[in-house]
Amino acid sequence: MTAPTSPLPSVLLVGCGQMGGAMLEGWMAHGLKPSVVLDRHDRTLPAPHHLAATLDDVPADFQPDVIILAVKPQKADPTLEALARRFPNATLLSVMAGRTVESLTDRYQHGNPQAQPVIIRAMPNTPCAIGAGMSGLYAPPHATDTQKAQCDALLHAVGETVWVEREELIDSVTAISGSGPAYIFLLAELLEKAGVEQGLPVETARTLARKTIYGAGALLNQSPAEAEELRRRVTSPGGTTAEALKIFMAPDAWPAIVPRAVAAAARRAKELST
Repeated sequence: MTAPTSPLPSVLLVGCGQMGGAMLEGWMAHGLKPSVVLDRHDRTLPAPHHLAATLDDVPADFQPDVIILAVKPQKADPTLEALARRFPNATLLSVMAGRTVESLTDRYQHGNPQAQPVIIRAMPNTPCAIGAGMSGLYAPPHATDTQKAQCDALLHAVGETVWVEREELIDSVTAISGSGPAYIFLLAELLEKAGVEQGLPVETARTLARKTIYGAGALLNQSPAEAEELRRRVTSPGGTTAEALKIFMAPDAWPAIVPRAVAAAARRAKELST
């Protein structure tokens, strides 16, 4: 990750749960311009940033460069309508799963028929909290280069970014990298449990599982080799790894389960848009 060379744009962060909070930590570490967090939970923000429990508490003269929508998709509509009355022509960056540009725009204009928002969608993931996030973004055709650059800078400050050309591909991003950390955490759980079942102490099994996943991920990230080639380098014919991979790679095991799981996540993301 390359640190931004100039201050990040000012934001109105709407919702500061796990994802919103993770991004905020990274932004403040990279010189975020004076910004406002709209959240009902009591928290401490360093000056010159401001916490607002309601939109009425946002300073009257505050005009954010970007409004970040980080609330639950099912509960966003009243907030969108209120934002439209206060910031009718805003640039909005939505990190909500499922909600399409069209649905968000319609709801925004329901709150203010004169509003002309530009809504860019993104799907980050929780490693943003340590600057190792992965975010996919989509911008509608009428978004300007400046608006896209501002949103990219915000997410690049907490990890890496990729852009997709079609909005429906954000559902695929959600299923791979948005939900992906949970898949890896599950693997860590299962490896730890298997290690204990093999007689290892809990702490030893936990360290082995976590550090193995960390090291393999770091190698995969830095190596130019394909994942398949890296797997082959670990797998001696007739050895222990090959024996384990016979189980993992059985036709009804990972080759079948992983695509089904990813498809289920993408399908759910689509359901959230209706």
